[in-house]
Amino acid sequence: MAEKMIHITEQDRKRLLVMMDEVIMYRHGKARHLLDLISELNRAKIVVAQDVPPDVITMNSKVKLLDLDTKEETIYTLVYPQDSNVDQGKISVLTPIGTALLGYSLGDIIEWPTPGGVRRLKVQELLYQPEKAGDYNL
Repeated sequence: MAEKMIHITEQDRKRLLVMMDEVIMYRHGKARHLLDLISELNRAKIVVAQDVPPDVITMNSKVKLLDLDTKEETIYTLVYPQDSNVDQGKISVLTPIGTALLGYSLGDIIEWPTPGGVRRLKVQELLYQPEKAGDYNL
């Protein structure tokens, strides 16, 4: 993950750290992206929900991404694992692309390694952010 300061609420940070500890125990080192996310969370700026910048991808944000190589647009909602549903565009924060999205802002370019090479995705539009909408308890 990029050396970028992310903003996160204390509630989301705690919830994610507990989930990741459990997942990492069972994956036995096959979750490098989760170790990177733990590092990001440990150095993140903790803010109250109302103080999250309005252009930052948070949990339950809906975002439009542009693949800079294929020019394909994709819409994802970043969710907790139990709410993920690929058919509905709801991706888990514990997937590699989910961990890459958390904390990025409008206009940022995310470099996401895949088995086929590095994908470059631009955060084109933030369609929904719970903090901006006042939905703090999702």
